[in-house]
Amino acid sequence: MMLVRKSSAMRLFLFNSRYYPVREFIPIYNPSQANQIGVSKVNQSLPILTTERLLLKAVMIQDAAAYKKHFVDYEVIQYLSTNVPWPYPEDGVEWFLNNLVLPRQGKDRWCFGIFLKPNQDELIGCVDLWREAVPENRGFWLGKKFWGHGYMTEAVVPVTNYAFNDLGFQKLYFTNAEGNLASRRVKEKSGATYIETRPVKFVSPEFTHTEL
Repeated sequence: MMLVRKSSAMRLFLFNSRYYPVREFIPIYNPSQANQIGVSKVNQSLPILTTERLLLKAVMIQDAAAYKKHFVDYEVIQYLSTNVPWPYPEDGVEWFLNNLVLPRQGKDRWCFGIFLKPNQDELIGCVDLWREAVPENRGFWLGKKFWGHGYMTEAVVPVTNYAFNDLGFQKLYFTNAEGNLASRRVKEKSGATYIETRPVKFVSPEFTHTEL
């Protein structure tokens, strides 16, 4: 699925692209919600984004324990490509942050941790954005105990707004495992347009294709 920026508004259209293999886990913007989004001081080259219920701020190595607590769960990881190992290594979160996220943070990757406003010290999920589409530009995950409350739909709004208005993205590609209806709905609620379905291997053998 894809979102495209055109003039000062976000407009959507079908865009046929070449297929590139999914690289790593990772895994919309509603203009009417723009006035609910705040941007405050920079944290490790990333702004702190706010919504009605959430703070989104740069993931830091200090967040590794909470990241591990909520991410290392088969119910979460099953929807990700096989580039994410399962069983997940004991030091996998620290390695991922130190080697793939933090060196690129604020350069060609923008990894936002999701925090509930009442508990601003515990990361409960992530929205991860990167410049080069592979084939997607963004991924996300949310701890299972927080599913079903609309948090991810809320979280992606300011990140997408930031991508278009501050980082200069003209289009964003999204993917999800075919059958991951919750992830698909997050994209559909923002108006992203389906492009095509391609074969990809996921952690769960139940999923065999990705929707772009």
